[in-house]
Amino acid sequence: MAPKPFKNFLAKNQVYNISSSVEGNRTKRQTSQREVYDADFETAISATKFGKFNIFLFLLSIPAGWTSMFETTTMSYVFPAAHCDLDLSLTDRGSLNAITFVGMVSSGFVWGFLCDTLGRKKLMVVGYLLDACFVILSSFSQNFTLLLIFKFFGGFIINGPFAALTAYLSEFHCSKYRSRVQLVRGMIVSGGSLTLPMLAWAILPQHIDLNIYNNKIVLHSWNIFLLVCAIPSLISGIIFMFLPESPKFLMTVGRNDEALEVFRKVYSFNTGKSSNDFPIKRLIDETKTENNGNEHGGHITANRTKSQALREGFQQIKPLCYPPHLKHIILVCLIQSLFMLSVNTLRLWLPQIFQSISDYKYYNNGTTSSLCNMLQVLTPKESNTTCHVNFSPTVYMNTMIIAAVSICGYFVAGTFINKLGKKLLLGTFSVASGLCVISIYFSQNTATVVTLSSLFLSLGGICGNVLITIVIDLFPTSLRTVTISLVMMLGRSASMVGNLIFPILLTLGCAPPFLSIGSVVIGCSLLTVLLPNTDLKALK
Repeated sequence: MAPKPFKNFLAKNQVYNISSSVEGNRTKRQTSQREVYDADFETAISATKFGKFNIFLFLLSIPAGWTSMFETTTMSYVFPAAHCDLDLSLTDRGSLNAITFVGMVSSGFVWGFLCDTLGRKKLMVVGYLLDACFVILSSFSQNFTLLLIFKFFGGFIINGPFAALTAYLSEFHCSKYRSRVQLVRGMIVSGGSLTLPMLAWAILPQHIDLNIYNNKIVLHSWNIFLLVCAIPSLISGIIFMFLPESPKFLMTVGRNDEALEVFRKVYSFNTGKSSNDFPIKRLIDETKTENNGNEHGGHITANRTKSQALREGFQQIKPLCYPPHLKHIILVCLIQSLFMLSVNTLRLWLPQIFQSISDYKYYNNGTTSSLCNMLQVLTPKESNTTCHVNFSPTVYMNTMIIAAVSICGYFVAGTFINKLGKKLLLGTFSVASGLCVISIYFSQNTATVVTLSSLFLSLGGICGNVLITIVIDLFPTSLRTVTISLVMMLGRSASMVGNLIFPILLTLGCAPPFLSIGSVVIGCSLLTVLLPNTDLKALK
């Protein structure tokens, strides 16, 4: 007979995969001490509870969450400070915004495959440390070409740890909290969006000219700014050396003893009890169940070698090319591409837009005008004037306001996502964000531009993270990270295209950039209707 506390635990959780060869009521395998139950991942992670470990994990993930945002966004703040030193044209600025996404696109599928076959932890440690190296190298750039090359490699590297972090955070939470995990990650990224303009405000206006190596290398304020932006990557690489591997990944590759030890430590950390009190004693063998019934899936060998992992990893990708996954991967890739094209294009050009507003006031004795009139500063008809760098606090203050609004938006979305459901939230927010960006075209003052931009980026960012949550629900563990990488790779391809096209649209007039982006986002709402409902899965 099972001890009473253990029986109470079973009654409370009610979800167990029991290993037995006996039919009917004889579903328990007796040992000399008590009955043993083989638990699946969802049961085991639910038994660890939500507590101090989960909060601690989110706090440690803050620099990691900032890293990808820093990698893609720093150029937006460097342009106003470096355009004289590097002689940057409008096209050069679009290229520097896009080149990071080019690097991400070129490596997306490879990193996702390696993460699903070799593990989350190792990839994050190596990836973040390598990214720190390339950010440091970019800070010593003396011309446009070198900066372009190092930003490409930074994007190439950061795509891997980003996908790994997304899966890693989700796999330490049960289905009850999983839909909120990506919103928390979005809040962390928004926190980085708030921190970055603070750093820019503190560093970029300074008159710095450090001569190194017999004056062959001159470091200006924007070089120092890039150097400081390497700190989150460096800290993240060190932090993940001391964190455990994802228990879900360990179960997927048959390392159940290691997974069970991770569960026990998390349980002990969350509850304050001994790890020996963890009620789950055995885990199911997912190497025998993960791909059962899937004629296109490959086999996973328990405790496999790295060469076996690589061979089997290629086999695990095959199910994405067949039903039922094929239609889902096409749909989520299309929606995410449209979201990221619109959000990342406007997000990366907003500091330059605010700078043009500041420049208009500077050249017109403090007077203001409609947004369209002020944006004409970006495309001057004559270029014979002396190059001037106009540092204005309002540029940084406006971007900080937008980041703060985004953080508040994630709090609201986290409260209502389980009540409204992911599909309804996604459809509603995409329509609202599209209307906001179209309205920017009609803005007559800076305050209106800031307000509408804040709402657009907040709602659009939430939509992107909710879609990632749906992806996590739709695809099994063996395909999860490679699917996220593929989705993000195509999304970043769209971001790259958007940043290359945006300056061209600006030269055509004021209306094309904003009306085009708004129409794309509203189109996303129509596609969300085709998404399957994954909210029921979260309740199982």
